Amino acid sequence: MPAPRRAPVEVPGLAARRVAADLLDGVLRRHRPLDEQLESGEASSAFAALAERDRALARKLAGTVLRRLGTLRHLLGTALERGFPDDAPRVESILLIGAAQLFWLDVPDHAAVDLAVRLAQADRRAARYPGLVNAVLRRMAREGRAALAGLDATLDTPAWLMTRWTRAYGKATARAIATVHGEEPPLDLTVKHDPEGWAVRMRGRVAATGTVRLIAHGPVSLLPGYAEGAWWVQDAAAALPARLLGEIAGRRVADLCAAPGGKTAQLAAAGARVTAVDRSPARLARVRENLARLDLTAETVTADALEWQAEPFDAVLLDAPCSSTGTIRRHPDIPWLKREADLAAMTSLQARLLDTAVALTRPGGTLVYCTCSLEPEECEAQVSALLARTPGLVRRPVAPEEIGSQAAFVTAAGNLRTLPCHWPDPDPRMAGLDGFYAARLERA
Repeated sequence: MPAPRRAPVEVPGLAARRVAADLLDGVLRRHRPLDEQLESGEASSAFAALAERDRALARKLAGTVLRRLGTLRHLLGTALERGFPDDAPRVESILLIGAAQLFWLDVPDHAAVDLAVRLAQADRRAARYPGLVNAVLRRMAREGRAALAGLDATLDTPAWLMTRWTRAYGKATARAIATVHGEEPPLDLTVKHDPEGWAVRMRGRVAATGTVRLIAHGPVSLLPGYAEGAWWVQDAAAALPARLLGEIAGRRVADLCAAPGGKTAQLAAAGARVTAVDRSPARLARVRENLARLDLTAETVTADALEWQAEPFDAVLLDAPCSSTGTIRRHPDIPWLKREADLAAMTSLQARLLDTAVALTRPGGTLVYCTCSLEPEECEAQVSALLARTPGLVRRPVAPEEIGSQAAFVTAAGNLRTLPCHWPDPDPRMAGLDGFYAARLERA
């Protein structure tokens, strides 16, 4: 009786690269955000089936390609006389992943090329092109690094965004923003107690604003303090708007558009009686899970903030949906998913949410409006328009002492404005923070 045939053993690392290619195809050809793909669909199932190490590799591959997409396309284009094959778009993803490994990841050249060729051979959409993949990547291994040194970092930012940032912040700052987006961000934690102690324990540092910053390796859930609820993940900039509400212990505070819940946790930890409102049941469920882990209490309401009605609150925090261009470093798919035309719909929604937030703020109460956007229409212009149409609403300027004496974060008008290029550091992995805007208003 013949022995049963064994299934072929897959080359280590190939599955992770296949998933990374699927994720890139999802962003570049189906316009699906990375996080959305990881939560549902075929890519989600394949990703979940990977070992922990391979899941980290797949995310790193996809993220590196998206951060340096303009540079990679430029370099690969020099080796492709006819461009990427029209009949096999998968070839582009394979070449992008292979080249990213050659330039920025700790993968030997021969392994990066070999795995890319195997990926092409195993995919029916690219099976005609393993020779092309091999030739192009071998050329990149020989010539690409020298060519890379002379390229401009702004290649990795769509022209419409560079134009907008140059107009809003000046050419030098726009270039600095584009440059910092090329690096993976640090991990920022908001801790409930003893930030200095936790920074020592996790080999990080305490930022001027109180955030604990570190370079994380491995799953966040395995870090010290996670299981006992000592801290939660929250970018240093995202942790600032809630502080603008001042002393809120015992006060009724509404957190509108609350997910993912970092600000809700801050408000609850400060002793406020918090009502967290979000229209997504799934996202709000994660907020409740995080509150339970942190042993914090807040009321959660699944509702569209535009339609939700309640007795006016002592304070309202509105973190409005926006273009999210301030978070590109953490979400490198954003530049390749957003269009300038999308801003009109966003600004209309923000204006309506602001009017709702004002109605939910009692006379004498405080409203903080914030976005993780770099675009003036979603930030300064929204607040100026709101003040112009709302009698009795006044701006309460932010003082540097409220935000760790960071005077650079306060605009001439008294608003909070952080930029990704703020907080430079000799170690680029520890530099920068999200781009955030916040204005504090009081209803007379």
